[in-house]
Amino acid sequence: MPSNDARILLHTAVPSAAVGAIATVVSGVVAGGKGAIGAVVGTLVVILFMGIGQLVLQRTAKSLPHLFQAMGLMLYTAQLLVLFIFLALLKNTTLFDFKAFAFTLLATTVVWVAAQARAYMKAKITYIDPGNTGPKS
Repeated sequence: MPSNDARILLHTAVPSAAVGAIATVVSGVVAGGKGAIGAVVGTLVVILFMGIGQLVLQRTAKSLPHLFQAMGLMLYTAQLLVLFIFLALLKNTTLFDFKAFAFTLLATTVVWVAAQARAYMKAKITYIDPGNTGPKS
């Protein structure tokens, strides 16, 4: 993984994990042990789904750069749909507190997307190939 990609992944995963840790503590205080478990599961789901999506997007950018924007939009839509499916499937679970899970899922998703946008804006990614000077005469 190139250093820009690793840096962007790091700059998105760390704030999301921090929000997940805060949500775990708050959920543990408010809803007890099941709340803390729900917050941990929510954090892991977001970091796993969004991290895999980031890796897929980076591979797409390398192999099919002309599809990068369309793939990004499709990927984010698919990720949100999968998160909603997770919410629907786990709605009546007794393994953990569902509200803590749902609020943590929402908070970490928002933080992930915001941190990812910030990381891309701060990254110094060249978009012009310096080796390509134009058509040969």
